[in-house]
Amino acid sequence: MNKNVYSVGQVNNYIKNMFAQDFMLHHISIKGEVSNCKYHSTGHIYFTIKDAQGTMNAIMFAGNRRGLKFTMKEGDKVIVTGSVEVYERDGKYQIYAREIELDGAGNLYLKFEALKRELEEMGMFAQEYKLPIPKYIRTLGIVTAPTGAAIQDIRNIASRRNPGVQLILYPALVQGDGAAESIVNGIRALEQLGVDTIIVGRGGGSIEDLWAFNEEIVARAIFECRIPVISAVGHETDWTIADFVADLRAPTPSAAAELAVFDRKQAAAEIQSQKQRMEQLLRQKIAFSRQKLLHDQTRLRYLSPMNQLNEKRRRTLEYEEKLSAQMERQIKDKKHKLMLLAGTLDAYSPMKKLGNGYAYVEGPEGKALLHSDDVKTSDAIAVHLLDGTVKAVVSEVVKNE
Repeated sequence: MNKNVYSVGQVNNYIKNMFAQDFMLHHISIKGEVSNCKYHSTGHIYFTIKDAQGTMNAIMFAGNRRGLKFTMKEGDKVIVTGSVEVYERDGKYQIYAREIELDGAGNLYLKFEALKRELEEMGMFAQEYKLPIPKYIRTLGIVTAPTGAAIQDIRNIASRRNPGVQLILYPALVQGDGAAESIVNGIRALEQLGVDTIIVGRGGGSIEDLWAFNEEIVARAIFECRIPVISAVGHETDWTIADFVADLRAPTPSAAAELAVFDRKQAAAEIQSQKQRMEQLLRQKIAFSRQKLLHDQTRLRYLSPMNQLNEKRRRTLEYEEKLSAQMERQIKDKKHKLMLLAGTLDAYSPMKKLGNGYAYVEGPEGKALLHSDDVKTSDAIAVHLLDGTVKAVVSEVVKNE
């Protein structure tokens, strides 16, 4: 009996061709856990992908590294996309990876970070584009699931704070296929309806549950909405793309209702407080105005023409009294001085001396004769007495020893 005998290389080549002819193996995605991960100096990455049933060798060449957006390490749950081929020399098959992404939440987190960076670079998170939330609203639009804790919390809070605010619910899908499109339709419908504020949100959950609020179409719908949008997705620690692009982020749906609906009781208390404050300020203003009026009245009376005239009259009388007193003092002083001068003059009066027996002798030249040398014998002189004048001729001049 003849049998065909093949070399190892022929068999390996045959198996390689079998793999090459299988179209599914040309583009296949395999998920598993990474082990024996080694980054070679050439840039290639060698690792093993495994699960509970088996293991498979894998390699990513340096030229395909752009398909890896994270640093792969031991234990990572990944999805490897590439082709399964036989390495003919060793007779081993392995997957040649073109793309590697984290499986499950890890992959979603990478997508979240990538979209966040992209939208932030586009300016969709910028504060200058955010609309202010109206303080007093009449209609509140809500995009969320019609059942669940989120809508009940919003209803309870809004009813307690201000039952007069009308709530308009757009029942949207908030999880699973078609959720993002449903949320977008809700935002646009409420915008067209013309509500005052829109709350977009849902209760808490995993990143997979909240993923609809991380979709780019939802972010763009919020950014393009002409009505202020409050995001309220998950719990306080949950952050979504919708939170960054919304005009205001609330940590929970209940907090969103408190931010959107003003508290009527608190508003009434604020109005009462402002009223009391205004009344107090008004009383202070009236008291100040009265005091100023009294001051102005006093000043007006002081500055009035009649008051000025009376004041000038009083001052004139004072000046007149002072002048009269000063004149009297001057007259009295002058009289006293005059009496002193009169006494002195009287003491020196020639008439008084003449009255005491003295005479005034006038020389030949009509001057007072004071010395004997001023006359000589036969000179005519005049002797003035109190009651007349005696004219004589000098008969002899006798000098004192």
